[in-house]
Amino acid sequence: MLSIKNKHLTIIPRSEHTISRNSLSKTALKVLYRLNKNGYEAYLVGGSVRDLLLGKKPKDFDITTNATPEQIRKLFRNCRLVGRRFRLAHIIFNHEIIEVATFRGHNKKKQLIDKKLFLQTQNGMLLHDNIFGSIEEDAIRRDFTVNSLYYNIDDFTLRNYVNGLNDLKEGVIHLIGDPETRYREDPVRMLRAIRFACKLNMKISINTAEPIKRLAYLLNEIPSARLFEESLKLLQTGNGYFTYKMLKKYGLFQQLFPVAYVNFDKNTNSVIEKIINQVLKKIDDNLKNKNLVDPGFLFAVILWYPVYNYAEKIFKENKITFYDAFTQSITNILNKQYCSIAIPKRVTTTMRDIWFLQLHLLRYKNRRAKKIIEHLNFKYAFDLLKLRANVEHKTELRELILWWIKFQQINIIK
Repeated sequence: MLSIKNKHLTIIPRSEHTISRNSLSKTALKVLYRLNKNGYEAYLVGGSVRDLLLGKKPKDFDITTNATPEQIRKLFRNCRLVGRRFRLAHIIFNHEIIEVATFRGHNKKKQLIDKKLFLQTQNGMLLHDNIFGSIEEDAIRRDFTVNSLYYNIDDFTLRNYVNGLNDLKEGVIHLIGDPETRYREDPVRMLRAIRFACKLNMKISINTAEPIKRLAYLLNEIPSARLFEESLKLLQTGNGYFTYKMLKKYGLFQQLFPVAYVNFDKNTNSVIEKIINQVLKKIDDNLKNKNLVDPGFLFAVILWYPVYNYAEKIFKENKITFYDAFTQSITNILNKQYCSIAIPKRVTTTMRDIWFLQLHLLRYKNRRAKKIIEHLNFKYAFDLLKLRANVEHKTELRELILWWIKFQQINIIK
């Protein structure tokens, strides 16, 4: 069992850290002050504290308190309780949601009787964990040391329980507690270790990294809908290329995209690996320039060769048109991918458009060419075509691209 003693607590005064309350959003301050005013402990915690210490602007502000979800709801009319696995309070303002969590405690034996509070699978994964505790217990229930720093608005101090401040200074991602146990509790922590290391330009400590490759299969226990959201955080937040490299290194990419991975070769020189490298670099560049990219484009590129290769197989083995074989292949590949990542319909609709446009772009000298360039997803389809030309080195694809570029220029002039 994880344990902590008060002697591990270091309180850093305002004069020795860089966080100012002026860096917090007004709504986060409002929530903190109201909780304090009503006699509850309340701290800013997690990624927002970490990012402020690194001089970055936090994406959101999370708060932790000794008030229970029901007590929080009584204080805020704009509060909604969410989550089954972890019960949380969302305080909803016009353009911001402040997430407030009650201090997490240990799974004490007397509380294990109620499975609504705590439920664990045979592999150790937590299905429900709504046991509340003290701030000391909460500190070691968090995932990484750099995410376990607490900012106290009451006296502007920073509370450091698990050496998180030192790890932040050293640039180390370190899991709190026994790594294998913590990964079994929530296998997504393996993905988070990779994501934080790439996002923050840090290294993963040896003991934190060691179990990942042999426990990668545990991602199969995670709901595929949750893994869709996690995949976007991994690959579409500006560090996708380096994140992808680390996911492959630790055996996690193949768990997320098994239908793509079977097309890889031992020399990492396959066209699918080349196109994934290129699309992730392209998306990273776009995001750095504040240009958002539809997730449908990313998934369409990653799964393009599985779809096309399987379509060719169906076409050769059956007396049907290639278009029909292509349609069957799309359905088959998406169904297989859904088992690991549940890509929602709004995204697969874009993917289908991009894929079918690959076929339409081949028939360029026809009357439909103008309609094709007016298609909502033509830009993404054309980008995929250019990526294919870069990795396949086919003269006909390059000529095709030049024709479409000229055709677009002519029609813009008109």
